[in-house]
Amino acid sequence: MRLAGKTAIVTGGARGIGAAVVRALAAEGARVLVTDVLDDEGKHLADELGGNVAYRHLDVTDEAGWREVVAAAEREFGPVAVLVNNAGIVEFGTIEAQPPESFRRVLEVNLVGAWLGMRATLPSLRRAGGGCVVNISSTAGLLGYTNLGGYVASKWALRGLTKTAALEFARDGVRVVSVHPGPIRTPMTGGMGDELTADQPIARFGEPEEVAAMVRFLVTEATYSTGTEFVVDGGAATGVVAPAA
Repeated sequence: MRLAGKTAIVTGGARGIGAAVVRALAAEGARVLVTDVLDDEGKHLADELGGNVAYRHLDVTDEAGWREVVAAAEREFGPVAVLVNNAGIVEFGTIEAQPPESFRRVLEVNLVGAWLGMRATLPSLRRAGGGCVVNISSTAGLLGYTNLGGYVASKWALRGLTKTAALEFARDGVRVVSVHPGPIRTPMTGGMGDELTADQPIARFGEPEEVAAMVRFLVTEATYSTGTEFVVDGGAATGVVAPAA
């Protein structure tokens, strides 16, 4: 119970990686506020996990909504010591074909949402005496991918924003790190086949729980790490495994 008495907010926490992170933090004793726009799934998760987990609706692009969520977390559980910016969307299209409004929407959710979250939560992190922010980026924050210009741009930018936040928040005892999942079996990757992972060193999709294990480690044990990238991708960003001779 390494997080007993600590309060955490997890965005995009209703399903997939977010839900796995909620479970992992709650298992360590944290009091977790789950946020999402998927109200039914978020409420179901909170009901399942019991009294130390609550749900609040949050569109991460809504600055006022962020203020309300942080205030709710403090009222119910106490000052926030852990923030996991996990909410994200993906929209496909080449640079030539993707409509500008689609590109901007991806940036608003994946990047501006995390920025708003850190701004809104920092005073609470100070009141908690410090803590940890984990920004869920992607291997798309390390590499380029075709047909994913908005997503790649948002995840590279989130990686850079993490480093700036790590420098600015250090004086308050707040560590800020980024996690870069590769192909993970979630609703977002539901239409992708196993051929996507066939040539990577660990030739399978990862599970949300494997990403959550990294987040748990970063929050509870990686006390000398800040501004750093942590990759959970089965080696996908390393390169392609050569075929057997």
